[in-house]
Amino acid sequence: MKKLVLSTLLVLQAVFVFAQQTSSLKGKVVDSKSQKPLQNVVATIQSTNQSVVTDSEGNFTIKSLPNGEPVLLISSTGYRTQTFVLEVTSGQNLDLGTIVLEEDITSELQLSLVTITENDLGDDNTGSESTSGLLQASRDTYQQAAAYNWGQARFRIRGLDNQYGTTMINGITMNKIYDGRPQWSNWGGLNDATRNQEFTMGSTPSEYTFGGILGTQEIDTRASHYRPGNRITMSGTNTNYSWRAMGTHASGLNDKGWAFVVSGSRRWAQEGYFDGTDYSANSLFASVEKKFNDKHSINFTSIYAENSRGKSSPNTQEVTDLMGVKYNSYWGWQDGQKRNSRDKDIAEPINMLSHYWKINENTTLNTNVAYQTGSIGNTRLDYQNGNNPDPTYYKKLPSYFNNLGTYSDSEITGFENDFINNSQINWNAMYTANLNSGFPGRSIFVLYEDRTDDSQWSANSILNTRLSDNVSMNSGINFKKLKSHNFQNLLDLMGGTYFADIDPFYSGDNSQSDLNNPNRYVGENDTYGYNYNLFATVFDGFTQFKFNYNKFDFYLAQSFSRTEYQREGLYKNGIYANNSIGKSQKTTYENFGFKGGLTYKINGRHLLDFNGLYMTKAPIMRNVFSNARLNNNITPNLTDESIVAADASYIIRSPKLKGRLTGFYNKISNSSEISFYYAESIGDATSGDTDSFVSEIVTGLDKQSMGAELGLEYQITSTIKATASASYGQYIYSDNAKLITNDDGRAAEGLNPLRDFGTVYLKDYHQPGLPQQAYSFGLEYRDPHYWWIGANINHLSGSYVDVSSILRTDNFTIDPTSNDNYTGATPENVRTILKQEKFDDFMLLNLIGGKSWRISSKNRNTFGFFVSINNLLDIEYKTGGFEQSRKATYPDLVADQANGTPSFGTKYFYGYGRTYFVNFYINF
Repeated sequence: MKKLVLSTLLVLQAVFVFAQQTSSLKGKVVDSKSQKPLQNVVATIQSTNQSVVTDSEGNFTIKSLPNGEPVLLISSTGYRTQTFVLEVTSGQNLDLGTIVLEEDITSELQLSLVTITENDLGDDNTGSESTSGLLQASRDTYQQAAAYNWGQARFRIRGLDNQYGTTMINGITMNKIYDGRPQWSNWGGLNDATRNQEFTMGSTPSEYTFGGILGTQEIDTRASHYRPGNRITMSGTNTNYSWRAMGTHASGLNDKGWAFVVSGSRRWAQEGYFDGTDYSANSLFASVEKKFNDKHSINFTSIYAENSRGKSSPNTQEVTDLMGVKYNSYWGWQDGQKRNSRDKDIAEPINMLSHYWKINENTTLNTNVAYQTGSIGNTRLDYQNGNNPDPTYYKKLPSYFNNLGTYSDSEITGFENDFINNSQINWNAMYTANLNSGFPGRSIFVLYEDRTDDSQWSANSILNTRLSDNVSMNSGINFKKLKSHNFQNLLDLMGGTYFADIDPFYSGDNSQSDLNNPNRYVGENDTYGYNYNLFATVFDGFTQFKFNYNKFDFYLAQSFSRTEYQREGLYKNGIYANNSIGKSQKTTYENFGFKGGLTYKINGRHLLDFNGLYMTKAPIMRNVFSNARLNNNITPNLTDESIVAADASYIIRSPKLKGRLTGFYNKISNSSEISFYYAESIGDATSGDTDSFVSEIVTGLDKQSMGAELGLEYQITSTIKATASASYGQYIYSDNAKLITNDDGRAAEGLNPLRDFGTVYLKDYHQPGLPQQAYSFGLEYRDPHYWWIGANINHLSGSYVDVSSILRTDNFTIDPTSNDNYTGATPENVRTILKQEKFDDFMLLNLIGGKSWRISSKNRNTFGFFVSINNLLDIEYKTGGFEQSRKATYPDLVADQANGTPSFGTKYFYGYGRTYFVNFYINF
């Protein structure tokens, strides 16, 4: 009889429990296979503030229950949540007996998401990744679809960048000060060590931070919170790496108050999905806790994750048509091996000390101090007095010769064949050129890295207190201090013995990187080109009050922050001799935020939820200094961002049906973006056309996102579950902006490097690089004998290319010599040529399945695996792209596009085709 009851609890998603008269509730939670008690399992009375965790014997007690039909949730990381509906009247206690939790293998898949999708968009100007990783721990059906099913197509919830969410480890914010985004690679590969997570959606309240409008993710590494035991995992995939090995040991809290956790992993590939993308990553984790008594505990966490991977290139349609979507121009053969010229290397270890103080039964104080240091390097080729080594350089492409109009079709075909036969970097040719340069020993070609060495101290304290049975308060203060050393580091002289520290595109003093050390020769591991420090000091605090009552809950929160930035130039640049060395002025931003929300409980199963937020946000440090590599200039017209957000949801949580329907609106005003490129024809009537490398500064940018989200989960039978998710959004630029360029060429001529282009006409253009509509339907079968299989079909649409801002200014249409429109630049023609490209809709079919066994009846050890196949039909699709800005005037762009194959066409990124992920694990 006991076995029958346990089996029934295992396979049912929901259990109805009836009681005649109850006032309190207790139960015991065990693992389905091992029958061992589970500690730190959370038991929650849904829609109330009542939540307890199980003790070392798996027991829990809830002292008082509301009348009616409250819903009890039993949940733990790595297990499927159990749902109970209780009929409650006052007077008697209810004992649920033994509750069985079944391992949820899909959680391992979700925790692998960042590893699978961490390939970035090739942006060398940012150190952080822009994946959907913030969502990896979520249990909501919609959020799972967004992270796993749609994340491979670079879907972003509500159209928001990761800088508008907050990722924390033990309450310490992991978002980088430089660009506001978390650096996922800092703990990549440590899936087991980062399993304990809490997630909030949108602006809903978090106990740890005020947060942003995307949500918060808190990773808990407290050693006593890990499930005791050992775990070994082996994985194989054909995405950005091929193999992964991982092992973890957690001791649990012993009689002397000590707990230990150690974990390590290695991921590697000679070549990932795209050609020439090598991969090597090693990760180590350790956490140790000492519990002194019931009130005080100290935990130390150390994380080291180094990662090196080869990047893949964005390509024009011309190149893709000739070489295919897997083509990558960044690599070439050397000594029989593929060598990538664009590696990204990351090693930024984190050390964190945490103190947990239970002041009394109602109040806790958590204080953390963290230190993170290390480096991020992005490699690339540099050359002087030599030909551009990029095989896709426009003068090497067939379109260049075709657009000259002087070659026959057969000759153009010959140029196509030449490109196909010489489509990779020629490393041997560069070594030969260095050995035969005009100055013996002087390299023409070298490999260097854009290097960032950060050192950051962080500290915070988080206070949680229950003021009464219905009122609780969360508050916290945070402090960060950063020193960021940025420089150009020479890695490989490629057969030569020295390299000249000059800019060959300029002459005289203008060519000097450092006037204090002119005409300098540099060797390997020397700094050259640019060299500067960035400093930042950030302070912020928040308070939050939550009120919980029988029919409604509400909360109010407020925040304040102060941010200070400064640049210190270490080189006296020849172009900016008067404004490059030494410290810049300090820029200070003070910001605040308010948010609140209300949840109305129609009953225990049906809820209405409302949230609203207004806050201001300091600009990220990357955008404050418009040309930080060379000078101390502060970006003109830069102001705080203003953010408004609101959402309303209907939520149903019944034993068979769970769902959420949400409408949302977000607006981000006065944001800024900086980009770098080589442009033609951006001169004026006085100085003539100039062709120069510029930094483009767009300020006053307003981004609006609005739409609806739907997530449904229905338990058709005890073994079959259906899920459906949908996201319909409109993400646009809601107003025009302002554009200024910083032109090094103008500065070299003694002119003001800043040129105001006035209005950039971006209103009603779509925000780029993400699907604005996404739909998913899935079915899952879970057998009582511990095997399962699932499939889902996804439709994604509404993704647009990133438009060039300089092409949307008057510079594009107005001839500076006549102050009138260029010939042919009628409103209709301009509208046609500047129409934003929309990518084709596409569908992705994904399969997943797995099984687990108990391999020892004595020790109750378990073994299992899962397999996922994404994009089963091998659909080819674009995940993003950007217009090139080089042809900056109407006649130049028309001429470039005249023959149908422009030399400076849009460059595209492509998603993975058919991929797989296989994971084997053993718990003992």
